[in-house]
Amino acid sequence: MTRATTTASRRKQVPERATARSHVKRLPIWAQSVLLLVAVLAVWQFVSGRLVDPFYLPAPSEIVTSLWLSAVDGSLWANLWTTLQETMIGFCIGATAALVAGVIFGRSPRVAAVLDPFLVALNATPRVALAPLFVVWFGIGLLSKVILVITMVFFIVFYNTFQGVRSVDATYIRVATVMGASQRQIFRTVILPAATPLIVLGLKLSIPFALIGAVIGEFIASSAGLGFQIKLASNTYDTAGTMAGIFVLMAVAVLIDLALNRLARRILFWQPESAERTTSSTM
Repeated sequence: MTRATTTASRRKQVPERATARSHVKRLPIWAQSVLLLVAVLAVWQFVSGRLVDPFYLPAPSEIVTSLWLSAVDGSLWANLWTTLQETMIGFCIGATAALVAGVIFGRSPRVAAVLDPFLVALNATPRVALAPLFVVWFGIGLLSKVILVITMVFFIVFYNTFQGVRSVDATYIRVATVMGASQRQIFRTVILPAATPLIVLGLKLSIPFALIGAVIGEFIASSAGLGFQIKLASNTYDTAGTMAGIFVLMAVAVLIDLALNRLARRILFWQPESAERTTSSTM
């Protein structure tokens, strides 16, 4: 009787576990991400001050308090606006130049072969090492950070665009030529659609680097920006304020990525759903 009862209870537990797992799977992805975030923050809140000195690991509540104070006095919004300006201006200029150069080089193999060693050498140069020079050349204002962002963005978008243009099947181009299409029509209807997924990928990959470039420039020399705010807090051993600035940067990067995901879905509406998911996961 005991064995039969135990077996029956185990059989009941198996469907219950399966039901619980199915409920979790039915939750939207964003809900699962929120639950994971809440769990991590709860553990963090418990550990700080009990197992770890809050000087080294401030509790999330202290970080939120620091964020609130900087938001109330207006310093958070002013610094955030400065960093966003540097990031978006540099991103737009760098991405546009990279798109043009990538298309030109992709359509001109000889030009690409001649300039390839120079591009490799420039790309191998650490942009962080150039940041102090940019400050010396262009000052501590907006311009030096914008130029640093441009150098961070350019090569990522350029190489993705170049590879996208070069990867177009030559058969499609020959068929379009036989049908009487001009070079402009071939580019618009054959090359550009085929290269778009890689171009979008390059744009998405370059956004975090654009943000990093702006913050690095602010670390080197600046009077405003999130990098300036983080550096100021770390210099005064304000770990809560330092982590508050870092979390703002993370939130900005996530929001920009979500916006680009929505834009990518609209641009790549013609792709099959499976291919679109693969591109999103790769990004």
